[in-house]
Amino acid sequence: MADEITVLIVDDSALMRNLIGKMVEATPGLVIGDKAMNGKFALDKIPRVSPDVIVLDLEMPEMNGIQFLQKRKELGIKIPVIILSSIAARGAEITMEALSLGACDFIQKPSGSISEDIHTVKDILVGMLLGYGGQYRRLNGKKVLGPGEAPPKPAIPATGDFSSRISNALHTGLSASPSAPVKAAPPLRKPGKTEIIAIGISTGGPDALRVVFSKLDADLQVPIVVVQHMPPGFTFEFAKSLDRICPLEVKEAEEGDLIKPGRILIAQGNKHLEVEKKSLASVVHLTDAPLTSGHRPSADVLFASVAKYYGNHALGVIMTGMGRDGAEQIGQIYTEGGITLGQDEASAVVYGMPRVAYELGHVQEQVSLQNMASKICTVAKTVR
Repeated sequence: MADEITVLIVDDSALMRNLIGKMVEATPGLVIGDKAMNGKFALDKIPRVSPDVIVLDLEMPEMNGIQFLQKRKELGIKIPVIILSSIAARGAEITMEALSLGACDFIQKPSGSISEDIHTVKDILVGMLLGYGGQYRRLNGKKVLGPGEAPPKPAIPATGDFSSRISNALHTGLSASPSAPVKAAPPLRKPGKTEIIAIGISTGGPDALRVVFSKLDADLQVPIVVVQHMPPGFTFEFAKSLDRICPLEVKEAEEGDLIKPGRILIAQGNKHLEVEKKSLASVVHLTDAPLTSGHRPSADVLFASVAKYYGNHALGVIMTGMGRDGAEQIGQIYTEGGITLGQDEASAVVYGMPRVAYELGHVQEQVSLQNMASKICTVAKTVR
């Protein structure tokens, strides 16, 4: 028990605390530390419980989620917080405020503040709890339940239902190291000058992109296109929040937006993002095509279009996230002679997407989160 990830559940609904608690209890590697009905009680319980991760509602009496996050920041509490709230469904601005105050990620309650169908987001929630909670324990020198103490990990399937891919991803990162990568065929040509940077990222992405974008060089002249798995209605505010901390322009992509130096375009929620390189200008296209790799937007769709139009003039980056989205098609960038980077295991909240890409032989270099911005800028500015 001592090595399990301890969860503090904060919600004003007794039913929700109970339902979330059952999900935690049913997941190997997680244990309930305590429950609280508002932010004030949660602050009182933290010294005794010493949780590794907190699940937080936003709408609560006496001290709501935003007030809790403000106090948490004021007190210097570093315990990761995952927002699980109905307000996330209608208040993107408030949700982004929560992220700016230090919350790590967010999930929408499916049907209002008291969601009896909360089980529909179980896979996503427990994946985040294992990822953020496990990372927090490791950073604090604590042991995380190892593979010998957990159920056997299934092999990563090439296809299959979403739940099976998530179930595998929940335990990704528990083993000591990834499998040796497959030896990929050599690229068709040598890398050319970098003309575009494409990033695919999922669980752990809001935090990770804040770190990377805040450290980018102000004189970076290579455009960036990003797929971050996020529900519709949130990417506009998410892009605005990143624009405030990034020296480059960050905006939510719109149909026909120009791909130009000094601009970062974030894919809209529920829209695939593809690029097209024309003789006079390069633009992005948004589509409603079917889900790819379980997602829309999909990093695989983005990487495939980047490889098609930019070939060996592209830099592909795959970062923290559950499952395998992007892992296959970043290989097309590699095959065409582009450069590919993957976030390393130690710094990834969930080492799923970058792990699969690495094991397929599609990642040329693994890079830590803290060094990713510097590495991206170095590659992009190198004259070849």
